[in-house]
Amino acid sequence: MSLKDKLIAEKLPNHIAIIMDGNGRWAKMKGNSRIFGHKNGVNGVKESSEACAELGIDFLTLYAFSTENWSRPKLEVMALMELLISTINSEVDTLMKNNIRLNAIGNLSDLPKKAYEKLMNAIEKTKNNSGLTLILALSYSAKTEIINAVKLISENVKNGEMDINDINEKVFENYLYTAGIPNPDLMIRTSGEQRISNFLLWQLAYSELYFTEVLWPDFNREELYKALFDYQNRERRYGKISEQL
Repeated sequence: MSLKDKLIAEKLPNHIAIIMDGNGRWAKMKGNSRIFGHKNGVNGVKESSEACAELGIDFLTLYAFSTENWSRPKLEVMALMELLISTINSEVDTLMKNNIRLNAIGNLSDLPKKAYEKLMNAIEKTKNNSGLTLILALSYSAKTEIINAVKLISENVKNGEMDINDINEKVFENYLYTAGIPNPDLMIRTSGEQRISNFLLWQLAYSELYFTEVLWPDFNREELYKALFDYQNRERRYGKISEQL
């Protein structure tokens, strides 16, 4: 029996965020290059997004490429960008078929022109889909996101467009890349690493965290169901005690 049969629809998260980790180690274990691992990691993206769409999850954010990743060997970065382009090209029809809307967050202007154009075209083509919203975090840094928000707010205060006393959490969130997107209920990280790695630092404040030893290319629907089963058996208190819930 699949764990899917044990999942309770009313207890599923609205928004899942995933740090896709372990492509390089997976490839090394098989005696191949890191690029081989990244190519096979696309399977994890397909499995996760299609499973979330089937379950009725509203948002799935995938940490695809951080600002720190630009410092990796040039050959690997180039291969990752080419993989991004080819994946978008090949998967747009699948997104349409599954009623998935594509979105992206991060400093997208850093992407190579061709990758940026393909991404924007896919976002435009899928914008009217009403199912799962799949969000790719590309050239993303949570610290940069927060600093940019502070700069924008400061500029508004300086220009008299905002009073400093009007600034609160809700206002601040409107200046983040994720404005209008609910914060993740569940954050999953694969490969056994147990850290957030500059990913959605503000948004993950009260998210449930789930870490698995499974390397990303091996992360499939059943592994996602394991994470969801674990999640739905937790008690989210947001600082309160059980009796207050």
